[in-house]
Amino acid sequence: MKKHAPVLKSFICAASVVLAFSVSAFAAAERPVLPLPPSGEIEAQCRAGLAELNQKVTELENVPVETLEGADAFLKGWNRLQIGVENLQGPMALLSQVSPDADVRKNADACSMDVQRFITDMFQNGKLYRNMRVVRVNDDEERKLRQDTVSAYEDAGVSLVPDKRKRVKQILARLAEIDQEYSRNIRENKTRLVFSPYELQGLPKEYLDRLQKDGKGNYLLGFSYPEYIPFMQYAENDKAREKYRFAFINRGTPANLQLLQEAVNLRHEMAVLSGYRSYADFALRRRMAKKPVVVDKFLEDVQKIVVPAEKRELDELRAFKAAVRKIPLSEAEIRRWDTNYWLQKVKQVRYDIDQNVLRQYFPTQASMDWVMGTASQLYGIEFKKADVPVWHPDVLYYDVFDKTTDQQIGGIYIDIYPREGKYGHAAAFPVRGSSTLEDRLPISVLVANFNRYGLDLDELETMLHEFGHVLHGVMSKTRFVDQSGTSVERDFVEAPSQMFEEWAHDYEALSTLPVYCGNSCPRVDKDMLKRLNESRKFGQGIFYARQALYAQYDMAIYSDKPGNVMDTWVNMEGKTTQGYDPGTQFPGQFGHVVSGYAAGYYGYLWSKVLALDMLTRFDGKLMNPQVGQFYRKTVLERGSELPADRMVRYFLGRSPDSAAFYEDISGLEIRK
Repeated sequence: MKKHAPVLKSFICAASVVLAFSVSAFAAAERPVLPLPPSGEIEAQCRAGLAELNQKVTELENVPVETLEGADAFLKGWNRLQIGVENLQGPMALLSQVSPDADVRKNADACSMDVQRFITDMFQNGKLYRNMRVVRVNDDEERKLRQDTVSAYEDAGVSLVPDKRKRVKQILARLAEIDQEYSRNIRENKTRLVFSPYELQGLPKEYLDRLQKDGKGNYLLGFSYPEYIPFMQYAENDKAREKYRFAFINRGTPANLQLLQEAVNLRHEMAVLSGYRSYADFALRRRMAKKPVVVDKFLEDVQKIVVPAEKRELDELRAFKAAVRKIPLSEAEIRRWDTNYWLQKVKQVRYDIDQNVLRQYFPTQASMDWVMGTASQLYGIEFKKADVPVWHPDVLYYDVFDKTTDQQIGGIYIDIYPREGKYGHAAAFPVRGSSTLEDRLPISVLVANFNRYGLDLDELETMLHEFGHVLHGVMSKTRFVDQSGTSVERDFVEAPSQMFEEWAHDYEALSTLPVYCGNSCPRVDKDMLKRLNESRKFGQGIFYARQALYAQYDMAIYSDKPGNVMDTWVNMEGKTTQGYDPGTQFPGQFGHVVSGYAAGYYGYLWSKVLALDMLTRFDGKLMNPQVGQFYRKTVLERGSELPADRMVRYFLGRSPDSAAFYEDISGLEIRK
């Protein structure tokens, strides 16, 4: 099933990059590209950049914000300061996750930590806080910037008494370290599991041909998705699937369990220091949901629908397994390492859908080109490949232009194949935000780990999902960099990306994909699309029940009684239909709850409500450029200049509702 991956940002400020490593070096409207400093130069350049940023802070402290001229100078100066932070942090935040050079990753991590410390100091600076609170504003965008920035200051503890403020600073510094360590423990895990040819029976020949072998003819498998996912779908040996899943789930532990526990305890302490009962209370007050009780009720409502659906689907899988293996139904267990295998078997028989065969229909690079072509037609933009320095030969760069004006609006990098030491999931890095005040063009980076030889439907949806984040960043047209792109509320940020997934289910859109592979790949006809969409529905109960569990676990550990992170997981998973698998330590690789999605994983489901509701504006015609352009203008270009609910209402022409979401997860017609 599809995995949810984050849009990756640094604390408070979005990471960003520019032409040169200097925090101020930026030529107006030039092609935005990423600097690639060698490992030996990173430390000195980072030190120089931080010195420049500290000088900018000193200048801003003394701006007379009470006058119109002073207010204008302060807001513009603040914007340039944030651009400077992005210019320094952006390359490091990205390169620490994607560089093939281990020394670059290490030094970039170290620089990122120094920048995080600067950011904390900046948001605990009483003079800047006072200036931002009283600065005169002229319009809604400036008012929203002031409000959001003051909130960021208060979240960082600026208004607390000195002892508490100092402790919050220590907590924020340690949380940044924990986030890095946790991610690094997974990213740098070079474990190779040994499997005999017998254990790999059932796997496609082309899959086996690409695997490494040892001197005895055994196969060596790591933790990349192109190795793991097909294995869990096709390996006939139950014990082999169990062995692989156990190692995969535990690939970040036991160290990561300790890091997560520390992060949970620190966030709880920080919330209490700030006057809140729990970290969930502290974090949600800045989001659409506002209160944990609202989230808890929402997740309970979702569970009431999806848990019975999950049970029905698992019962169907058990019956199918019993029939195939000619065993009593009472012996036909479906364990977690069985689920994807038997889902695939049922879909093959019931819908004539084989995920491996689908790779012929969705060649990876052709699919990427199709995604860009779809966005081009829908939003009136154009992608032009350009030859610029990149961090690995697999990486591609594209200039992005507006078709109507022929003006460049940004740039994107595409890094979609796995390699050792690289971030192991799929994510969008909004590495530079837009600012019309400074003629600043945005950059977004798509990082993934796709099969080089073709995608299944889940992977095609993931590609669309992450590119939805990329579009949200690169089409941003905001005055202030802090309001650019994916700087929206955490429980809205996944809405544009999840909405874009739906183009994988649309005939008009999919019918153009063969154009991008020179018509050498087969076309998805209407009958096949019907079967694809029907097969996609089977298993949704299992998928959404799992998503609800993840979200409830996240809310539980960040409640007013956080408890032990592993005990909480064992208890909660133990109450599910499939129960808890002894020895597995899922929280040790659940990176969302360590990073910026802490007390925010519910946002995937919350955003799905908004995504499917916004989709209704297309009225079934997903390639309608008029609606696409209106969506671009009202949502994608605006970033966080307006609250998310206002943007959604403006786009829909009405208040949002949840009917489309509950229809999707239940299969029942709700909207009359």
